[in-house]
Amino acid sequence: MKLCLFLVLLTTCAYAQAPQPADPLSAGLKGGYTTIKNNLIKSAEKMPEEHYSFKPSPEMQSFAERLKHIADANVRTCASIAGEQKSVGAASKTSKSDIVAALKESFAYCDTVVDSLKDADAAKMVNTGRAQAPKLQALWGMVVHDNTIYGSLAVYMRLKGIVPPSSETR
Repeated sequence: MKLCLFLVLLTTCAYAQAPQPADPLSAGLKGGYTTIKNNLIKSAEKMPEEHYSFKPSPEMQSFAERLKHIADANVRTCASIAGEQKSVGAASKTSKSDIVAALKESFAYCDTVVDSLKDADAAKMVNTGRAQAPKLQALWGMVVHDNTIYGSLAVYMRLKGIVPPSSETR
């Protein structure tokens, strides 16, 4: 019993002494952003090109269309936050290599916007293209949107017998 109590106290003290990030709000966003960025890029690379036109039902977008939407939406969001006009023109891409390149370019552009976020400016109002919103909210909105699209892409992949990146280690 005393040994158990000692171990609980020891781990509690070790956890309490763990260094906290300087900007915890920004660090949380950056972690979520990095996870979804990696899952989307890996999905785009993993899906064979012959399945890029796959639609689970006729009224749905194809796998490629979903990726192109994410690439264009990401850049639109990050450019509006940065006060810039930028596009990767993903909607016009047709080959897997061009779509993957546009997706990677969109994330490379957004990396600079996300990496620059500090808690001190998280509440700064920015134009999202639709309305004014705090910078942190706009970026979390992008992460949530990307996760929503990834969820549908995971289903597309499963329907083709492909394990989505987020399930590979399970």
